[in-house]
Amino acid sequence: MTVLKLSHWRVLAELADGLPQHVSQLARMADMKPQQLNGFWQQMPAHIRGLLRQHDGYWRLVRPLAVFDAEGLRELGERSGFQTALKHECASSNDEILELARIAPDKAHKTICVTHLQSKGRGRQGRKWSHRLGECLMFSFGWVFDRPQYELGSLSPVAAVACRRALSRLGLDVQIKWPNDLVVGRDKLGGILIETVRTGGKTVAVVGIGINFVLPKEVENAASVQSLFQTASRRGNADAAVLLETLLVELDAVLLQYARDGFAPFVAEYQAANRDHGKAVLLLRDGETVFEGTVKGVDGQGVLHLETAEGKQTVVSGEISLRSDDRPVSVPKRRDSERFLLLDGGNSRLKWAWVENGTFATVGSAPYRDLSPLGAEWAEKADGNVRIVGCAVCGEFKKAQVQEQLARKIEWLPSSAQALGIRNHYRHPEEHGSDRWFNALGSRRFSRNACVVVSCGTAVTVDALTDDGHYLGGTIMPGFHLMKESLAVRTANLNRHAGKRYPFPTTTGNAVASGMMDAVCGSVMMMHGRLKEKTGAGKPVDVIITGGGAAKVAEALPPAFLAENTVRVADNLVIYGLLNMIAAEGREYEHI
Repeated sequence: MTVLKLSHWRVLAELADGLPQHVSQLARMADMKPQQLNGFWQQMPAHIRGLLRQHDGYWRLVRPLAVFDAEGLRELGERSGFQTALKHECASSNDEILELARIAPDKAHKTICVTHLQSKGRGRQGRKWSHRLGECLMFSFGWVFDRPQYELGSLSPVAAVACRRALSRLGLDVQIKWPNDLVVGRDKLGGILIETVRTGGKTVAVVGIGINFVLPKEVENAASVQSLFQTASRRGNADAAVLLETLLVELDAVLLQYARDGFAPFVAEYQAANRDHGKAVLLLRDGETVFEGTVKGVDGQGVLHLETAEGKQTVVSGEISLRSDDRPVSVPKRRDSERFLLLDGGNSRLKWAWVENGTFATVGSAPYRDLSPLGAEWAEKADGNVRIVGCAVCGEFKKAQVQEQLARKIEWLPSSAQALGIRNHYRHPEEHGSDRWFNALGSRRFSRNACVVVSCGTAVTVDALTDDGHYLGGTIMPGFHLMKESLAVRTANLNRHAGKRYPFPTTTGNAVASGMMDAVCGSVMMMHGRLKEKTGAGKPVDVIITGGGAAKVAEALPPAFLAENTVRVADNLVIYGLLNMIAAEGREYEHI
């Protein structure tokens, strides 16, 4: 998995709390001279290398990591009443404890295996658990019960209750998604996998827990302890050792009571923490919906009770997955089958999406010079229940071209003073580009934090949205094509093909490409800094980028900025904003 040596792990564990450490101390730990440390550090994984900051003989990481040293872990275990084992790399921490349980079940009881990297980490239903070094707190432990396996069906939700208690003690507000996921709204914070071994008349339950310590870079809809810690306005960084010790203390207390009294004492607490209690959900097996209805609660065995159109249903955990039912549903029954064609009329191209049951069925785009693909799709897909809603900044002539392709009137939506709980602070909302407004509304699908919303099209817009729903406005600058065109027309020697982006360009073409990208990235970072200052210390400010140049801009932002902040590329952000708007229309649609 990695080529890290023991000395790398020692140094990384020393720096993992984010506090400054003197290079002389780090050099002693690595058994080398201080001047050799820079080369030593280059052997770290790329995402770790970019976290390092050096100042006046001290090293520190810009964010903490979930990395431990064996001695510190042993002391933590002693305080919590657990035996500990540290595996820097292994196939699976659950497998380590399962093997011990088969050989010596009594020794597996309250023995914890903490690992930094897993090659075969897994979650419920065999799903792969993916992570990078330091991003996730992962551990497994054994617990011996004097009960058969079939009586431990509620162990999974009770473990979730214990984890939620621990996180609450740290000031973090977390919910549970049945049966045992730890979530923050739509975002997953952690999961629990329980496997059992029956031996000698006893059952050894192996409880595997994975919690995102910092935001995983490549995972959508994720939350992390560090981001929650910052959102809660707590000073400093989260500490992985404190998190682990708090979890072990609560797990110990809860499982002792569970072994004695079962799940009944925890039912009310679980109900209160259940994100979906009283809400509409879908239950799926192998991706297919098997039940849809409203969650009524869980019973003393952890069984889910669901109210469906066919009556009451009970569901046990296993190969069933639960999803929130986020489909827009119509209030008047006569509009149950209404479908939507959503339009994004940009300056250069028209984008569209057919929406059925609240999700994109198909998406398309075309230049205004040839909108025949839109007309062809209309002829093929349209029926009497299609409603056309759009947002346009392309001007009246192009809007008329679009209307010619469609046999039904388009509802073009403008910017407004307020929508979906977001207040527009633009001085004259009627002058506000509707694409910028619907980008802001659409960004709430991807972040509930304060965020900088960037659109890279014919023009580049960089807008600010606070975490409490205030759209503050933003900047407009020429897009990449307009910048290059301006240089070509207004200068004598710059009408040439743009090259590639380099830190120190040495050709004119590369200088043009690098300058254009630096201008956009600089604008994004300036707005981010201003919004960060306004939002307050410790609170995260995310970046959501959309448009044709979005991926290139995200790649060009400095590694340190990417390491410290969440940056997401989101296609069709305007259309997501339109979808959010129609889903929330009070008289016609409500969003469940």
